[in-house]
Amino acid sequence: MIRVLIVDDQTLVRQGVRGLLELVPDIEVIGEACDGQEALEKVPELAPDVLLLDIRMPRVNGIEVLQTLSEAGTLPPTLVLTTFDDGDTAIAAIKAGAKGLMLKDVSLADLTQAIRNLAEDRTAFQPAMTESLMAALRRSPSSPSDSYVVEAPTAREREVLQLICAGYSNKEIADLLALAEGTVKNHVSSLLLKLNARDRTRAALKALEGGLLG
Repeated sequence: MIRVLIVDDQTLVRQGVRGLLELVPDIEVIGEACDGQEALEKVPELAPDVLLLDIRMPRVNGIEVLQTLSEAGTLPPTLVLTTFDDGDTAIAAIKAGAKGLMLKDVSLADLTQAIRNLAEDRTAFQPAMTESLMAALRRSPSSPSDSYVVEAPTAREREVLQLICAGYSNKEIADLLALAEGTVKNHVSSLLLKLNARDRTRAALKALEGGLLG
């Protein structure tokens, strides 16, 4: 079972998401938080496998939750659910540690797949948000330390990078590209070094930022 904590200041949204997820056999909702402050209290206590997090909340917002939990070393894989297709907020969430981004009008099938992706240490970015994310990156270029790329990826690494951004696991990438899983792991390690990224999520952000996906 994938243990999920839902954080949203709107009771109807929390109850709606919980009701839908309770229909999914491999997902268990272990709790709810009505704002960021309650989330900061419940995450260490409940240790969810995946955190579903709203951004705009009273007292402590979603970005502050991500930053605080990340600094404390207690941030679980986090899927940000937002009403607004806001590229600037998306960038801030990713930099603060979010592993996925989706709009609240996402289908149950896409939401559950995103939760499974995060539980398996993958990413989940909704295609509908990509355009606003790209626009925000064009408006607000990252600092040199964020955007620095050590070396350009090879053609094969770009293929792997595209599939990483789509949320595929190493095994799935290996199957799609007809490669050994160990070879894919080597490509991923090489990409992290070349993109100066500490994890797959940062690599995906830099791929979007640098126009590396074609």
